[in-house]
Amino acid sequence: MKAHSITLLGTGLIAGFYTMTLHGQRGRDRVRVVQSRTAARATGFGRQWDIPESTTDMLAAIRHPDTDVVVVALPNHLHEEAVKAVAAAGKAVLVTKPLGRTAAEAQRMLEAVEAAGVFGGYLEDLCYTPKTLKSVRSVQDGVVGDVTWVRSREAHPGPHSAWFWDGRLTGGGAIIDLGCHCIEIIRSFVGKGNRPIEVMCHTDTLVHPIADEDNAVAFIRFESGAIGQFEVSWTFRGGMDLRDEVAGTNGTIWLNHFLRTGYEVFTAGGTGGYVAEKAETAAGWLFPVGDEVSELGYVDMFSDMFDALDGGRSPRETLYDGYVVNAVMDAAYRSARSGSWEAVDLFAWRGGTTPRIATSPETFEGQVVIKREVLPDGRQKLILKDPASGDFTDRIVGGS
Repeated sequence: MKAHSITLLGTGLIAGFYTMTLHGQRGRDRVRVVQSRTAARATGFGRQWDIPESTTDMLAAIRHPDTDVVVVALPNHLHEEAVKAVAAAGKAVLVTKPLGRTAAEAQRMLEAVEAAGVFGGYLEDLCYTPKTLKSVRSVQDGVVGDVTWVRSREAHPGPHSAWFWDGRLTGGGAIIDLGCHCIEIIRSFVGKGNRPIEVMCHTDTLVHPIADEDNAVAFIRFESGAIGQFEVSWTFRGGMDLRDEVAGTNGTIWLNHFLRTGYEVFTAGGTGGYVAEKAETAAGWLFPVGDEVSELGYVDMFSDMFDALDGGRSPRETLYDGYVVNAVMDAAYRSARSGSWEAVDLFAWRGGTTPRIATSPETFEGQVVIKREVLPDGRQKLILKDPASGDFTDRIVGGS
């Protein structure tokens, strides 16, 4: 089995999670070189994670002769420069979310990687949480029937680093930071081949003195008729709220990833130590996370990326997926400005077509059954529609 030698661009919080996972998940892949804006951050990160070389020179790190994979864990505005340089170097590239600040940026990165013929992966960790992977398999196996609606929510008190708050560097506010997660989670459940058609979005800046949105809610209409709903906030207090809900013609799935996972602690004094990402206090009721890198999807994400690279296949999350997410976010921002549904503009749709959700209605004595319900005495109540007149009636069946 091949071991990969990695160049890591960036030394922020996400880079720490990535390195923790990379050095542990398969036991043979290692970060060989780390690059950061300052020498102090680069060398400090290198010492912390036992990385042999550190540098402030991004191009030198990318072109290092002893690495074959580059992980881009940089601020959004640096993604395009880095990805194009990696493609030119002929190395595999794995890019943190969001792929770009806009769909145009994402498209240029996608085209550069595909033109170079190198492996590209989109590091969308929340699509790889163990609960999500198991739930997606259940949906694909038909457990909930046809998916009609997916709701994804991510909310917390706000990002860790100063650059996150500057829309000139990021491309937006809570949508570009959190909505990218939610959109791809929604696509995972409705199906990657289910084209996003249009978006209705509302944004507002309610708490923070910034130019971009700190709260947003949006609806995405898909080709099948399914609706995706995302809610994002930088003003939620109490930690990080990660929840997903899936409704189908034959079932429902509810997922709570972070605040209610069955692990709760109360402490009157607290230790002042780390509890979990975005936790606001170390006293009172706390919600620790057993294995944070696993429960947030990093372990399965990198396993998929490197297994796909070794196996010559595409990963679950590709750079094209990142591009589609950017296109949906672009439509959301246009809708927030216009107050209307806005089309999702895609330069090329690769997902084929998805038929509209359709059912074959049950009939009873020539009437169409709208609904069945069991009464307390065990009999059934039917709501019926006369196909000729369009009239609705109740009918009690069963019993003596």
